[in-house]
Amino acid sequence: MAMPIFAPARIFLLLAGFLALLLCAASGARAQSCNEDLGAFGKKRNSEIEALNAISKSHGGKLDPIAACPHFRTMSSIEGQMLAYLVKNKEWCNIPDDFINGFKTNSGKTGSMAKQACDLAAKVKKMQGQGGGLAGGGNLPPPPKLPAGPL
Repeated sequence: MAMPIFAPARIFLLLAGFLALLLCAASGARAQSCNEDLGAFGKKRNSEIEALNAISKSHGGKLDPIAACPHFRTMSSIEGQMLAYLVKNKEWCNIPDDFINGFKTNSGKTGSMAKQACDLAAKVKKMQGQGGGLAGGGNLPPPPKLPAGPL
């Protein structure tokens, strides 16, 4: 599951680079304002990606859904705020429709990953609460009695 984290990160970086080029072409104060605002969103988002990568690394390349859920939710929220900013400031920042549509698609994928991680985290927590696991759980039948005496 570590692979989906890196793919959106690459796409985001490509889109951010494209946006930065467009913003550089915009006029003085307007471009600076857009760059600063989008840079702040990007820093917040990148810190969540770094946290998810750290979780993945600490679990042998796999994400722990319980630890990953809050980071995915935060990243999804940040992307939602960023999308709202892009739509609201489309004209001011000279943002093309293709960029907004691509970002909307990627934001939807992040939301889907957040939902999957959090749903799985809820299932894991429920199983842990029931004592279900390899160490013997509340829903497992008792082990069979072995015959006593000489065989």
